[in-house]
Amino acid sequence: MASKAASEATAPEAPETAASSDVPPDPPSDPYAPSQAYEPVSPGDAASGKYVSSSVSGAAKIMVVGPLGVGKTTLIGTVSEIKPLSTEAVMTQAGASVDVPPDQAKATTTVALDFGRMTLDGELVLYLFGTPGQQRFLPAWRDLARGALGALALVDTRDLTASFDALGHLEDLGLPFAVAVNVFPGSPRHSDGELRAALDLLPETPLVSCDARDERSSVMALIALVRHLVLAAESS
Repeated sequence: MASKAASEATAPEAPETAASSDVPPDPPSDPYAPSQAYEPVSPGDAASGKYVSSSVSGAAKIMVVGPLGVGKTTLIGTVSEIKPLSTEAVMTQAGASVDVPPDQAKATTTVALDFGRMTLDGELVLYLFGTPGQQRFLPAWRDLARGALGALALVDTRDLTASFDALGHLEDLGLPFAVAVNVFPGSPRHSDGELRAALDLLPETPLVSCDARDERSSVMALIALVRHLVLAAESS
């Protein structure tokens, strides 16, 4: 008995396995278990624009509207940090008599919507929804406009009257907007006063110029809209 007790007293304990910081823990059996910690987006994915940055603290749905061929699809594609969604379709011969863009070389048109995303100052994400330009699609705006905070209305000085329906529909929806004159090569130039009178804009409605192919001027047009929305919210 004494030798057995001595044997038990001197028997070495099983060594503890040291935890290594280099060895990741086994994954949970259910990858969607509520207790699983959220895995932050890697810097590579964030930099690629695939995911919204962790610094973002707000988001806004913005409409991009205007007549056929005014540059809505181009602007969204220019500023979007993700691959934009586009529903461009070839213009048919049957629609040639009713769909007449200022640029006769235009061969495609948006038939549903355009979608893109851009981040301002690392804090505010804008979800951009482009609408079809033809008048027959105006009733669909009511669905697209749900949840939108405002709109950027593009106009073309080669045919200002083509923008009347879009601007009137925004007013009917009660959606705040800014107007951006997309400057095409050879398009007529007018003063701000002449444009405001022709488009019947309120004094507080922002009016800017842009080139939808140029990222900086397109972003500045959207910033003008966001500032207008912020000021309107602060004064209400």
